[in-house]
Amino acid sequence: MATDPSDIRLSVAVLGAGSWGTALAALIARHGHDTVLWGRDGAAIEAMNASHENARYLPGVKLPESLRYTHDMAASLAGCDLVLVVVPSHAFAETLRSLAPHRPTHAGVAWATKGFEPGSGRFLHEVAGDVLGNSALGDDVPLAVVTGPSFAKEVAQGLPTALTVHGDAPMFTQQVADVLHGPAFRAYTGDDMLGAELGGAMKNVLAVATGVADGMQLGLNARAGMITRGLNEMLRLNAAIGGKAETLMGLAGLGDLVLTCTGDLSRNRRLGLALGRGHKLEDAVREIGQVVESIQTADEVMRQADRNGIELPISAAVQAVLHGDITPAEGLQRLLARDQKPEYPEALFR
Repeated sequence: MATDPSDIRLSVAVLGAGSWGTALAALIARHGHDTVLWGRDGAAIEAMNASHENARYLPGVKLPESLRYTHDMAASLAGCDLVLVVVPSHAFAETLRSLAPHRPTHAGVAWATKGFEPGSGRFLHEVAGDVLGNSALGDDVPLAVVTGPSFAKEVAQGLPTALTVHGDAPMFTQQVADVLHGPAFRAYTGDDMLGAELGGAMKNVLAVATGVADGMQLGLNARAGMITRGLNEMLRLNAAIGGKAETLMGLAGLGDLVLTCTGDLSRNRRLGLALGRGHKLEDAVREIGQVVESIQTADEVMRQADRNGIELPISAAVQAVLHGDITPAEGLQRLLARDQKPEYPEALFR
């Protein structure tokens, strides 16, 4: 008789003790897996170990007693079966380089980081392949990305959530899904890392656009139009780079886009709301108090678009607003003044 995946207990190292890393570590620990959460701030880790609460990022959320904490990278990885990286995109490559010498040979690496590598604009699976493929271990490291519509606070509170895991090795992809899957958490699987990562990155930019529209009080019609035409931009760039359309019509694309564009827990939406209400960029970022990925991601999205000859008017307007080249009102006027055209001029779903 086949073994029920829920009966298998794994050792999991979660690297990154922000809101999302903490929420995922708590989820995995509640599912009965031996889970350790690594963070670079020793004082914060000690406080979490004493209180079983991440007072800075998830105040009021009680973390499982079984969840362990450390700021020692080697200790966090000792004997682990699976590594889950949950750090901002600007720290992604550095974290991979730090973990590479300590990763057990059999342990695959997954990440719940969204965005591109700053500067190069590379997809994160490309970064991971380069860093881990050249490790001293010399083995082929299975990789996977965890993505989809999810707010850390709701996951930490045990509210129902559905995500998707896309990877390059089916057995490891399923293993990652199995440790996440539980009574209030559904984890699906796929093999399109390119499309999954594009959706997770672009939705941050489009959430700023929707937030700006809402901040300007343009109405629900404008919000729906912005989300739908934003999805169109995602699909067209995805087709140009070789991703699968169905990936973006699922949790990694449409699902994440809708949540991030409409939920006020979204940092990127809140940034757009502030800009639409006339606040300065630096004031809005300071008030949010956490990393806002869309600021860097907008530039990388437009580099991808230029490289592939794809026009992305909403994303371009967001980039221009974030750089201070135009006001939100001028960005809106640019979009409304565009020529009429067919809704889907390209065969995106063939």
